Amino acid sequence: VGAREMAVAARGSSRRLQALSPQDRRKILLDIADSLEANEKLITIENESDVAAAQQAGYEKSLISRLTLKPGKISSLAVSIRVLANMEEPIGRVLKRTELADGFILEKTSSPLGVLLIIFESRPDALVQIASLAIRSGNGLLLKGGKEAKRSNVILHKVITAAIPENVGERLIGLVTSREEIPDLLKLDDVIDLVIPRGSNKLVSQIKESTKIPVLGHADGICHVYVDKSANMDMAKRIVLDAKIDYPAACNAMETLLVHKDLMQTGGLDELVVELQIKGVTIYGGPKVSSLLNIPEAHSFHHEYNSLACTVEIVDDVYAAIDHIHWHGSAHTDSIITEDREVAEVFLRQVDSAAVFHNASTRFSDGARFGLGAEVGISTSRIHARGPVGVEGLLTTRWIARGSGQVVDGDKGVVYTHRDLTLHA
Repeated sequence: VGAREMAVAARGSSRRLQALSPQDRRKILLDIADSLEANEKLITIENESDVAAAQQAGYEKSLISRLTLKPGKISSLAVSIRVLANMEEPIGRVLKRTELADGFILEKTSSPLGVLLIIFESRPDALVQIASLAIRSGNGLLLKGGKEAKRSNVILHKVITAAIPENVGERLIGLVTSREEIPDLLKLDDVIDLVIPRGSNKLVSQIKESTKIPVLGHADGICHVYVDKSANMDMAKRIVLDAKIDYPAACNAMETLLVHKDLMQTGGLDELVVELQIKGVTIYGGPKVSSLLNIPEAHSFHHEYNSLACTVEIVDDVYAAIDHIHWHGSAHTDSIITEDREVAEVFLRQVDSAAVFHNASTRFSDGARFGLGAEVGISTSRIHARGPVGVEGLLTTRWIARGSGQVVDGDKGVVYTHRDLTLHA
């Protein structure tokens, strides 16, 4: 099946999906959750084969970590699908209701985007999250996973599409298996509405450069934690360690730790560095810290380690921290640790990132943790959707007008009232 045919089939199926009742769409998701749990052993066997092949091929540890479906992962994916199924119906929600004229009502309603193309590397759990979000939002979907997760992706796709009823059609979700089809897919701006790349900086940049289709996503996850002079140091240690070691390969893991200059004198800087080193984190310094603590200098502040390593630098104050983040960051997720409310508010208001936190780990920047049910990815672009993207980011709007014979007639034929109405009138 060619790329165009797959995209056209996905659009046809998505329209049939949208025509179902909300209850029937919800049931598809609940059936998928049940099916994943029922096939957990089979999925695990295929995933273990992928992991073994990746280890044999000498892939990096961070990739193997993302590739592995750890124990309990299928159950947690099933739980997040059920959360999604039980959320408020997203399609056809009336967002604004206006009386244009007597007997003429206009509604702005939520509507699916159409057909999504997701190109992702190594993470088979992304396939499950994205497929469930596409179904919940009434979108057709084409999936292209990395070759390192081929077996995992095939079995997950099979389990999910088997739960889609015949009156919608399993071609709602197409799995693209050859790399050659990607350039063809990226040319299909007339039948694909959005591309979401999930993977390396290189992958995202390549896709952005080679398509006219809108691209949603982020190339880098260079997340900062700034420890202010008034920080509670026990809290700071807990948060800094979590942000770095909870899952070092994640895009919301801390890559740079910024420390207020006063913490050099109080010993706070040393404490933070020692805590990280005890946990096996390799520390690289900015120009100030590397000479002060005699540690290797980071080759660049704009660097995503994706491993047990990070950069540490000293800054003069919150404004210097904000400047550093704007200059070297990737507008993903940044956090301040401080007991000073005013300083915290300055940071929260002025850091121009998709997610900005006070006294919390950057690892909370995640669709499931935000209560979105799941996410298709995290967007650092400013148009359409920003931060963790759940169902709402996969919707657009339509205008529905209900008239009673109105004509424009040079605007002589209608008396405009433009009156806002309650949404449920």
